[in-house]
Amino acid sequence: MTYRAVDNRYEGMRYQRTGRSGLMLPAVSLGLWHNFGGVDAFETSRAMLLRAFDLGITHFDLANNYGPPAGSAEKTCGRVLAQDLRAHRDELVISSKAGYDMWPGPYGEWGSRKYLVSSLDQSLVRLGLDYVDIFYSHRFDPNTPLEETMGALHHLVQRGKALYVGISNYPADVTRRAAQILRELGTPCLIHQPAYSMFNRWVEPELLTALREEKIGCIAFSPLAPGLLSDKYLAGIPTDSRAGKAHGFLRPAQITPDKLSKIRRLDTLANARGQKLAQMAIAWVLRHPELTSALVGASKVSQIEDAVAALSNTRFSAAELGEIDAIVAE
Repeated sequence: MTYRAVDNRYEGMRYQRTGRSGLMLPAVSLGLWHNFGGVDAFETSRAMLLRAFDLGITHFDLANNYGPPAGSAEKTCGRVLAQDLRAHRDELVISSKAGYDMWPGPYGEWGSRKYLVSSLDQSLVRLGLDYVDIFYSHRFDPNTPLEETMGALHHLVQRGKALYVGISNYPADVTRRAAQILRELGTPCLIHQPAYSMFNRWVEPELLTALREEKIGCIAFSPLAPGLLSDKYLAGIPTDSRAGKAHGFLRPAQITPDKLSKIRRLDTLANARGQKLAQMAIAWVLRHPELTSALVGASKVSQIEDAVAALSNTRFSAAELGEIDAIVAE
């Protein structure tokens, strides 16, 4: 069936400025870490991407190794871009990353100029694009000079292969150094992508402070703690969940009785707010002024619809925030 984007796709989404740049990102972005690989049904992946765009989600986030197999999520996205979204390319922000293991040998991971440049060239082929909007160094490489890694990002912008650059999973002190190097090169660090959720609060307070002071945007991945902060696991482990798949990042052993007790209490609080737990988890991440966007994953269209609906209630009382802190800290 031929796809036609809905006319009112921008009416229900909130767009937020990324750091001090001119780039606006949707408050909810779609990540293709899981459920868009070669092992997944293409039509399901396609339906999620198109529904996301119809809901005003203009940002699709990838990495070279997303799948499985590695690289296949970019191929899936590229196929949808070619057959359905070609006319809307200039309405979309497509990002990719490189840093983790991608191909054999000494040049297939980390942060060398050779790896980053080669990886983006490969990603562009899989995506069928001339450039990505954002390209990230996916992780800090302690064995490569930071000047080399940041210089590679600057080089890719100069070549027209990326419009903006960012970093992911970098600690606060290295983030400040990376930002200074990029600033001196003339290619500002646009955005940082850390994991952040009620169960993973490492960004508080040092990284968020660094991002605010450096005027860098922030997009949080895994705001649902790989699906734990949802109603998905309250009655067991569904076969189509991350924990239920052999290649899923979340393993059944991580769903402990203690963790389930906390999830159920958080679910009760979410219901009192008139939200699902996943919606409260997204709203909680976005409560920080430093947060540009929450990067959500999905295995079905309804989860994307729920994520966007979370934006209708993003305010928390001091009592609610205190109760969340108390539940998580126990």
